[in-house]
Amino acid sequence: MITKKNRLNCTPTSLNMTYITASKLYDYIQCPHRIWRDANGPQEEKIDETNPFVELLWEKGVKHEEKIVSQLGDFLDLSEGTHEERFAKTTEAMKSKASLIYQGVLICENMLGIPDLLKKLPDDTYMPVDIKSGMGFEGVDEETGEEGKPKKHYAVQLCLYNDLLKKLGFCTHNNGVVIDIHGEHVEYDLVALMGPRSKKSWWEFYEEIKKHVDFLLNNQHTNKPAMAGICKLCPWYNSCKGWCEETKDLTNVFYLGRSNRDKLNEDLLIESLDEFVDLDIEEAMKQKENEKKSGNKDFLYRIGKDSLAKAVCRANILCRTKKPVLYGTLDFPKVSHELFFDIEDDPTQDFVYLHGVYERSANGEKFIHFTAKEITDDSEKRIWQDFWNYINTLPPDDFAVYYYAHHEKTTYKRLQKRYPDVITLEEVENFYDNPNVIDLYSVIQKQTDWPVGSYSLKALATYLKFKWRDKTPSGALSIQWFNEYLETKDESIMKRILEYNEDDCKATMILKDALEKL
Repeated sequence: MITKKNRLNCTPTSLNMTYITASKLYDYIQCPHRIWRDANGPQEEKIDETNPFVELLWEKGVKHEEKIVSQLGDFLDLSEGTHEERFAKTTEAMKSKASLIYQGVLICENMLGIPDLLKKLPDDTYMPVDIKSGMGFEGVDEETGEEGKPKKHYAVQLCLYNDLLKKLGFCTHNNGVVIDIHGEHVEYDLVALMGPRSKKSWWEFYEEIKKHVDFLLNNQHTNKPAMAGICKLCPWYNSCKGWCEETKDLTNVFYLGRSNRDKLNEDLLIESLDEFVDLDIEEAMKQKENEKKSGNKDFLYRIGKDSLAKAVCRANILCRTKKPVLYGTLDFPKVSHELFFDIEDDPTQDFVYLHGVYERSANGEKFIHFTAKEITDDSEKRIWQDFWNYINTLPPDDFAVYYYAHHEKTTYKRLQKRYPDVITLEEVENFYDNPNVIDLYSVIQKQTDWPVGSYSLKALATYLKFKWRDKTPSGALSIQWFNEYLETKDESIMKRILEYNEDDCKATMILKDALEKL
């Protein structure tokens, strides 16, 4: 039983305090630098407009939350008012043993949390519950039935709510719950180890991140920007990219990454690409071995000789030779029909709305597409069936298919499971196992290097002077355009989607041709 004696006095001393919140913990996991930049960075360099795809994700999240909340039954709604007003009402409601509280506010010290739900347990303590528009666990394998593991950002957010409840005296357990996209209630054990090989619990991970966030918010610690795939949706993208280019930061090198950059900065005192390209790899490995013998296992941790040599080679190509390199030879199939293939799908609704093919043959070139204009199972199934009907019209063993990265393959396996009467799993696997069906990204990764910092299709095709017709070509924006089309039925929006997909297919063709010339 909770009494006044074990309830802490956690009323904030300043209403202007910069709080540690669940969203800040999420931002830190996505990008450790964003916390400092949001609080202390050059605000004039921040993009004011929210990315339309990010807005779409917010809208989808809100709709999912509304759907879940509509099924809850009786609950106390505390979603209105200032944080301080809602905090007072939340604590009073928990003292009064309200069974279910929606959008309550928890404040203690320098922390503020707004769990979607606070659920009263039989012992009168409270469990934090968060409604998420994603899967409750990551790495779930539908084929083998493996459950996957907790998501980092879900776990640390639940830890924050649990921490606040404990400090306020309304919680004694170490658990939280996620209601996921399918309405499943997924319980997180917050003191469990992060993984079978980890020595750190989720709670220890949370405490570590919370400390870093606190230092960054208060400008007691700074860290560096880095270039990564996730950056393009961030309002600081242009600012951080400019810093990385100006300072010749090591993350300009494809696949080097923030953590390796930080180790190279710290252990070898190498800050810029100008220094990195002249690195003596053998000497660095000797230094690592000597440090290991003296007990320092963290020196160049997880950086081996081969990966270091690869990064130095890429840096040299990026900064000095500035020409693409092909390792070995390529032997693309000689066929009568070449297909350059790309799909568009909306992961927020698990829906494939476009299968696009740019066909090249002796008869010329043409764009062929199979497009859904409404989100229904019948529509998705029909266009997938139409795609396979088209494939079956091609001369057997006399066509080749080129695509970029594994997304199409994994999506098609998922579609087969959903619509098994369209095509068998064996037929899908045989299609992708065919040596004439080629993932160009795999070729790029294994057999080439390029004088660009990203090996995305857009980065490489742009380097090859290809231009998309759209001023803001983006797969994420295509999803936003499709959702806008569903609401308005504006055919100019559909035209934009089709042109974008056609250009993606053409870019794949341009890249294939460039590889042949290499």
